[in-house]
Amino acid sequence: MQKIKTALLSYGMSGKVFHAPFLTFHPGFELTGSWERSKKVIHLDFPEVKSYESIEELLDDNVDLVVINTPVATHYEYTKKVLQAGKHAIVEKAFTTTVAEAQELLALAKEKRLKLAVFQNRRWDSDFKTVQKIIFDELFGEIVEVEFHFDRYNPLLSPKEHKETINSGSGILKDLGPHIIDQALCLFGLPRSVFADIRITRKNSLVDDYIDIVLYYPNFRVRLKAGFFVREANPAYVIHGKKGSFLKPRGDVQEDQLKLGKKPNLTTWGTESIEKRGLLHTEIDGKIINEMIPTLQGNYYDFFEGVYDSIVNDSTEPVTAKDGVAVMQIIEAAIQSSVQRKLIDL
Repeated sequence: MQKIKTALLSYGMSGKVFHAPFLTFHPGFELTGSWERSKKVIHLDFPEVKSYESIEELLDDNVDLVVINTPVATHYEYTKKVLQAGKHAIVEKAFTTTVAEAQELLALAKEKRLKLAVFQNRRWDSDFKTVQKIIFDELFGEIVEVEFHFDRYNPLLSPKEHKETINSGSGILKDLGPHIIDQALCLFGLPRSVFADIRITRKNSLVDDYIDIVLYYPNFRVRLKAGFFVREANPAYVIHGKKGSFLKPRGDVQEDQLKLGKKPNLTTWGTESIEKRGLLHTEIDGKIINEMIPTLQGNYYDFFEGVYDSIVNDSTEPVTAKDGVAVMQIIEAAIQSSVQRKLIDL
């Protein structure tokens, strides 16, 4: 099996939790190491890999694929360097800080004939995969309205300085926002217009920590919300159609499992608790259905499998740079809408 030599641009939480476990579990990848600026800790988990002193040293090494898992404000600069060095790339969300940056990286990857994937792992959450199937199966008739939440209760500021200082990549809109924006676009495509309310709600916060975005489609609306003052959680997914509704709490367990140091597998991984099942209340063939729906299994492994296939077999990336551009279009429109207090046409 062809091995894709892969390096990380940092080994903090995202490298340790979201990337290294899958890169070392998937037989098609070989983790070569990570750029580590101060703490040299990757050897504690992987004694055989390298701790690079600089991005230049990493790019000079025999590496095929680089994961750009650094703060959002650095994504454009580092991804451009990676592509110019002739390496494939995975970029965490938010893809970039502007549409123009995203479009430039898309064009550069195309010019260099390299693969450029955006790490939108939440497409492979168990809860979202279930919602996706319910919508695909058209179990509640013509859709009228949809609401996605990514809420938390966390009034304290993050200890990570880049998350709480004013910079081009900080704020909830570019942190949690890309997850639910990408999920909406994955299901429904680009809307015609965007309206948004972006606020600061935490004491002493300098960056946005509340978003309420409405995507306008011809016959329905999609509302996307995220904030830090939701002690009692709303359903994460609410879909209302002309025949029925589906309500699903957020229940994917993968992040919690990974933080506990559990290793992914292909059988039981990403299996939700039965208590997190979604409620389907609808009418099918004249019969009223009101029942809890089994949740599909989630697995971020499938994202990495898609990246592997795209490099080895020249197939389309599991989340493309074009998808990343679309998310940035929504983000830019949301900022413009919130500032101007008006609907923005795309």
